[in-house]
Amino acid sequence: MKTAENYFVRKKQEIGVDLNEIQQRAVLQTEGPVLLLASPGSGKTTTIIMRIGYLMEEKGVNASRIKAVTFSRASANDMKERFKHFFPSLPPVDFSTIHSLAFEVVREHFWKTRTPYQIIDGNVEIDEQEMDIEDHNLPLHKKIILRDLFKSIKGENITDDQMDELTTYISFIKNKMVPEDQWSLVTCDVPEAARILREYETFKKSGHSKLLLDFDDMLTIGNDVLGRDRELLRKYQQRYDYVMTDESQDTSMVQHEMIEKLVQGHGNLCVVADDDQSIYSWRGAEPSYLLNFKQVYPNGVILFMEQNYRSTKNIVDVSNQFIKKNKNRYMKNMFTQNAEYKPVSILKFDHYETQSKYLVEEIRKLEDLSEVAVLFRNNSSSINLMNQFDRAGIPFYMRDSDNRFFSHWVVEDILNFMRMTFTDKRTDILEKIHTKLNGYITKVQMSILKDIDNNESVFDNLLNYVPLQDYQIKQIEQCKETFQQLQGTPPLAVIRTIRTKLGYEKALEKMCERLGFRKEYLMGILNTLEEIADTLESMEEFAKRLQHLERALKTSKAKKGQNAVTFSTFHSAKGLEFKRVYMIDLINGIIPSSEDLKRGSRDRNTELMEEAARLFYVGMTRAKSELELLLYGARDGEKVTESTFVSEVRTILNPPKFVQKSTVTPQQGSSSTSSIHSPVRSYNPRAIRSRTQLAQGMQVKHQVFGAGKVMDMGNDIIEIQFTTVTKRLSLQACLDVGLLEPTPLEELSL
Repeated sequence: MKTAENYFVRKKQEIGVDLNEIQQRAVLQTEGPVLLLASPGSGKTTTIIMRIGYLMEEKGVNASRIKAVTFSRASANDMKERFKHFFPSLPPVDFSTIHSLAFEVVREHFWKTRTPYQIIDGNVEIDEQEMDIEDHNLPLHKKIILRDLFKSIKGENITDDQMDELTTYISFIKNKMVPEDQWSLVTCDVPEAARILREYETFKKSGHSKLLLDFDDMLTIGNDVLGRDRELLRKYQQRYDYVMTDESQDTSMVQHEMIEKLVQGHGNLCVVADDDQSIYSWRGAEPSYLLNFKQVYPNGVILFMEQNYRSTKNIVDVSNQFIKKNKNRYMKNMFTQNAEYKPVSILKFDHYETQSKYLVEEIRKLEDLSEVAVLFRNNSSSINLMNQFDRAGIPFYMRDSDNRFFSHWVVEDILNFMRMTFTDKRTDILEKIHTKLNGYITKVQMSILKDIDNNESVFDNLLNYVPLQDYQIKQIEQCKETFQQLQGTPPLAVIRTIRTKLGYEKALEKMCERLGFRKEYLMGILNTLEEIADTLESMEEFAKRLQHLERALKTSKAKKGQNAVTFSTFHSAKGLEFKRVYMIDLINGIIPSSEDLKRGSRDRNTELMEEAARLFYVGMTRAKSELELLLYGARDGEKVTESTFVSEVRTILNPPKFVQKSTVTPQQGSSSTSSIHSPVRSYNPRAIRSRTQLAQGMQVKHQVFGAGKVMDMGNDIIEIQFTTVTKRLSLQACLDVGLLEPTPLEELSL
């Protein structure tokens, strides 16, 4: 113990790190399984680094005997730098991602079995729109293979959105280790997804001279190899004496199983996680594994790092009470010794447009923009933000730099409609949009039209030379007239005409029904295009504006770490912190999403709703000093409803007063009810009589709810976890009527 005390004292003097009691226990708990539940801002990275340093400096463990597994390459690099900063004289420890570890195993196994293989995942610098679908000389890549399979099965090209959905579906199945006979039971909006996956797996094994591997295969094959190859498993088990996993709430079942196999011999595993920040179940993360930690490791120790060093008391208290409404979680009580500052604020605007204008006006007043973040659920929100901030000359860094918006087929459709207003003689343009306007032009009719080369209006050629149905004639005449009328019209009016009069919006709705596209996502792109078009005078200006914004998005990456506002999704913001945070678009349908609400309810009684709440919680806990929640009442002429999560925060900020009916029979002439504040002190002689007698964590009894534990105490409210329910009661009221009394621990154990 003296050695441990000397270690902490010495490190405080050398590098200024002063660990609290729980952090010190985490450092010293080196033997056996330990689950370290780290609340936001609780100093988990510092604790992990100090733990590794303790193993090496005090216990004499060689660096090569320690393995630290992180969720991402960025986290691994960050830990390497932090360790080097804390312990410059110590040799580096093996920090890596789980995929890197799995690939080590797979590579060694294939070397032993003389199996040739090829990786087909990662970035691909190929314009898929320009590829010939029959070109068999294309480089082997996961997305190219899936694109060709989709084309052969469905007879049409896969969209970027469908590709994202399909690759997420495949990753989910691999990471969850879903048996093949259940693939079709996994929800996916891409038609024939299970069949495409089966053919994809077959192609990887037999469609090439080498075995083809994607990143997910590294995990599944790596886990399978460790389960079958006892010699190889023993080699890796004997390589490391201590294993640590960070961000384990983001780890999938196959990843958990790999780590389990790795530590079977010594059991020295430190799992660092926060079940309240598990936000990746859609790609296979398994937070329930954390809740079952004691079942997997019966002798394991669970430590709660609950002290938040990041945020003000205002932010910590609200966030803590908010996440406690989730039921499938460890009962934690995040707290802080930081002072109060500004209360969490909720701002509701009449219209969506006002939200962006407010942000611009507020943020342009600030000097240190690097400490400001605007967080949102969907990437589509970022384009409008970028447009408004670019116009205002406010520098920004886009954390999720997704250029696909500008190459999305909906954007290209709108530009092609606009091109038709300049000339209606180009058959190639009409061919791209003929199924998306209300002329009802068939493929056969389009084929006939393409053979006509007279440099005349495509609409005149349709009317004069192509066999048409009677109902088509009037529609095509109206299309021609509408395109002519749009010449010289401001782009905002043009887009609205395309959406309505030319029938584009109805065409999108039919595509959503037929192909499974998300209607609100496609309509969101159209809405964003209208916002960009606003105030512009010509369609040429609109096209140039899109090009300018695309360049601005690419160059915004270079502003990382500079004096620029950070734009980020809630997902990508995890692990970051800012003095001032704005959470925007907080309406039902966005967070929680329509899918969350559709499959659940507003009472968080489903996994989807609980995960949406965790995502909201992650956003809130990014803020150090100031947190603003922004929403609006209407968008695009339609009313929207406040996020159910914002409503919960409102209740936390302004809790209802607890009132209970009197148990005393009313006398004649008296009121039938009595306020709970009535001093019925003779009711319970053992009752606690003052605030000073109460303490956080103590056991109490309640007249109605029975035995409970005090979880949180505010100025006016006490939160108690009872056996079946958690209640927030008026503290003074409980004291006044004597509803609380201390409970001996031995009584609770009966």
